[in-house]
Amino acid sequence: MNRVGIGYDVHPFSPNRPLIIGGTVIPYPQGLAGHSDADVLVHALCDALLGALGSGDLGTHFPDSDPAFKGISSMVLLDRVFKMVREKGYEVQNLDVIILAEEPKMGPYKTEIRSRIAKALDVSETSVNIKATTQEGLGFIGRKEGIAAQAICSLSKVRKI
Repeated sequence: MNRVGIGYDVHPFSPNRPLIIGGTVIPYPQGLAGHSDADVLVHALCDALLGALGSGDLGTHFPDSDPAFKGISSMVLLDRVFKMVREKGYEVQNLDVIILAEEPKMGPYKTEIRSRIAKALDVSETSVNIKATTQEGLGFIGRKEGIAAQAICSLSKVRKI
């Protein structure tokens, strides 16, 4: 049985924070505001995985009202979500993620992000696709006020031999 999920996340820029996208620290004068490290790509990916499982969303499992998640690495959250995937008997087949950012340019970091995500989800890098686009100056992203990400993933039941 195959299952598909989609995810979306957005965070505004915030001074005095590192910018972390896909578990990768990206040099930029500001980071993203959020209760955790505000990694929009990983948050979108977690929501896609949870959606494929029919298991709610990131905020349900890791609420921003819980001090235990203050400043937590989103890669830790991804690890916990991936454990849910495994516990329900699924494996990741593929995922496709798009980062929506006017700045900074994501091209130089896509390979590292892809590698980190593939390793975290125990899949081949060929099963992970990372894309980036601008908003051509439109909206809050175009005005350089924040970054968003969208993700879609496909899961399949682990075959027992």
